[in-house]
Amino acid sequence: MANLKSIPVTALDGSALDLASFGGPLLVVNVASKCGLTPQYAKLEELAETYGPRGLTVVGMPCNQFMGQEPGSADEIATFCSTTYGVTFPLLEKGDVNGDDRHPLFAELTQTPDADGEAGDVQWNFEKFLVGSDGETVARFRPRTEPDAPEVISAIEAAL
Repeated sequence: MANLKSIPVTALDGSALDLASFGGPLLVVNVASKCGLTPQYAKLEELAETYGPRGLTVVGMPCNQFMGQEPGSADEIATFCSTTYGVTFPLLEKGDVNGDDRHPLFAELTQTPDADGEAGDVQWNFEKFLVGSDGETVARFRPRTEPDAPEVISAIEAAL
């Protein structure tokens, strides 16, 4: 598996973002503004605030592949996230997490099995991938697993 921090990504504002510039672990999440799970943004921001000083970076990638639940433009997404949930963590350019046009980052991430040993396509919005400081994926959590669930917190603690 590739060092995920070496995969080129683009920030929501169109600028290049170097994942390797974040020295600690990453929690990479595919996000959407109009999903029943959208309130997870609040807990993701709490994780960023709580664990950011210790090296964790939460990274969100807006995706419109699940029932069109992220239809907005980059500006609309950025405004929604900052005004509704106070999001300060980096957001990537909107892209696909499944299928032929899947972003290369998610092509690697989806090879990681979840707690039940299942790898493959992202199931829905707010699937979470914990990437270690070394760029290797260490854990995968399905969408309904809350960002502050004990198994997520213990995995973050272990990765720090």
